[in-house]
Amino acid sequence: MIQDEDGSRADVLIVGAGIGGLTLALELHAAGRTVQVLEVAEELGAVGVGINVMPHATQVLAELGLLPALSAVAVTTRDGYYFNRFGQQIHRETLGTGATHAYPQLSIHRGDLHTVLLRAVRDRLGPDAIRTGVQCVGFHQDRDGVAALVQATADGRQLPPVRANALVGCDGIHSAIRKQLHPNEGAPRYSGVNMWRGVTVAPPFLGGAAMVRAGWLTTGKLVIYPIRDDVDGQGNQLINWVAELETPAHKARAWNTPGDLTDFSLAFADWKFDWLDVPALLAQAESVLEYPMVDQDPLPFWGEGRVTLLGDAAHPMVPRGSNGAAQAILDARALREHLATAGIERALANYEAERRPATSAVVLANRATPPDAILREVYERTGDRAFDDISDVISPDEMEKLLQQYRRLTAGADR
Repeated sequence: MIQDEDGSRADVLIVGAGIGGLTLALELHAAGRTVQVLEVAEELGAVGVGINVMPHATQVLAELGLLPALSAVAVTTRDGYYFNRFGQQIHRETLGTGATHAYPQLSIHRGDLHTVLLRAVRDRLGPDAIRTGVQCVGFHQDRDGVAALVQATADGRQLPPVRANALVGCDGIHSAIRKQLHPNEGAPRYSGVNMWRGVTVAPPFLGGAAMVRAGWLTTGKLVIYPIRDDVDGQGNQLINWVAELETPAHKARAWNTPGDLTDFSLAFADWKFDWLDVPALLAQAESVLEYPMVDQDPLPFWGEGRVTLLGDAAHPMVPRGSNGAAQAILDARALREHLATAGIERALANYEAERRPATSAVVLANRATPPDAILREVYERTGDRAFDDISDVISPDEMEKLLQQYRRLTAGADR
């Protein structure tokens, strides 16, 4: 039987202080739950590049009181553009509050989003709510509780188990909790597309609040959007860019693997448009990161008893459609709501029953029919050539149907 040395334990133990784990900590604290977060990193700092917080996720963060802090460090995205690799506009749409949403779409540096969440957790839950330098390697449970098996990150020294009434694995794509639940799952599924990411200080383009998807994966695709305004006092923005290219080889998946510009820049060498000089944008990047576009097949179950998964640990997905972080945030809200209406084991089962089908649909949609499917259609129908009139290639109704199909899946989720 799991026992406590001092007679006290947290209601919920969260393994991982990423976006999903910190959002869950804030949700559960707001619901009156006691929470402990374990984080493998010895220090929490601002890392990564850009990320989009979609309106259905912004709503959750706004209801946690975080919108003013987020808006102060993000770019509120107003327009979405689709171009072919010749710089011809295929489609333009209005995003966020300019469309039908009550909340904005925020383009933000991942480190800035993480910092806002981290400060809120420490301010509201106290400085000891997050234990850093602690690696969770597994768990034990019985009907009275659950214990995380942990060791020191620095030297692998075994530490006393950390006990709680429930455990949520928010420990990302290399989740130890997921591995214990599914020891024979196998390797990630590679999509055949590799991704390079970077940020560049540059003048605003297309009004300074646009998200651009251009080209196609076979010959080179780019996603470009600003994530910080006026970074130098001269009106320049920090522009996030993602280059995607079909390639048979890739490095192991790790968010912070350094990349080499020469591996992909040739595909974009002639992308000099009146709205943006793409080769210059890539060449002036502060740094380049490389990541294979991989996911894993949806799991048959997320947890058992008092243990479950959340975010990338539960549903790693190909990073298309800006929905990885959004789905983790929606997971956190759903788990809070189910814990408010049932005992722990029933609540975790109900949470999984709601979120596993919803996120599985997003994982599969990102493989087959993501929002940039418009680009694929134009690429295939034109034979990768410039067009005279886009309406001769694809109708506005067809484009809107493709977009709406994806929106319904991801925001259906928009509870």
